Amino acid sequence: MMHTGDSLAAELQRVTEHRPVRERPDADAAPPVLSLFVIDVSGDAAAYVERLRSVLVPAVRLGCTADFEQERLPVDEVPGWFAAVGSGSGGEERVPHFARAGREAYAEHTGGGRPWDLQDWLYRFDPDEDSRGWEWWDATVAGPSRVHVRVDSWGESFFGCQDLLWAVFTAGAVRVDGPTVQIISFREKP
Repeated sequence: MMHTGDSLAAELQRVTEHRPVRERPDADAAPPVLSLFVIDVSGDAAAYVERLRSVLVPAVRLGCTADFEQERLPVDEVPGWFAAVGSGSGGEERVPHFARAGREAYAEHTGGGRPWDLQDWLYRFDPDEDSRGWEWWDATVAGPSRVHVRVDSWGESFFGCQDLLWAVFTAGAVRVDGPTVQIISFREKP
């Protein structure tokens, strides 16, 4: 998927929207299909969505503003727990239980996938990097411990999303189904 300055700016606006998490965005603005991840979480679903957004907002913002020719990207806005949960980042004492459990669930889900290094993960948001096969669309609470995350994958059923899964799991997911491509109909409520 090709990302542009305009598409990243639109993605940043979607990921930073502070609307009720039970309310979906306007269907008129959505592409004809989105990919759905059904996520079971430990704890409160709305708090989970906020943790997930707290990780994605600084990453997408870097995609809009950072100089990706640098050796290291700034991490000031990245939550400390997310920086610490990755490989080789140290600070295990700063990693809350939900993130440690998510790291283990990610490894199980991916068949032994190793934790992401924070810098490697952030570099996936480089607009010139084509391995990130998705753009954030929305997250809605679908039950007390269930969240629906939708991303634009250009209608592809198979796309690069290990970076997204890393964020999804370490924010507190215990199980993830998907992605499944679905035709957009925002008429029904979650």
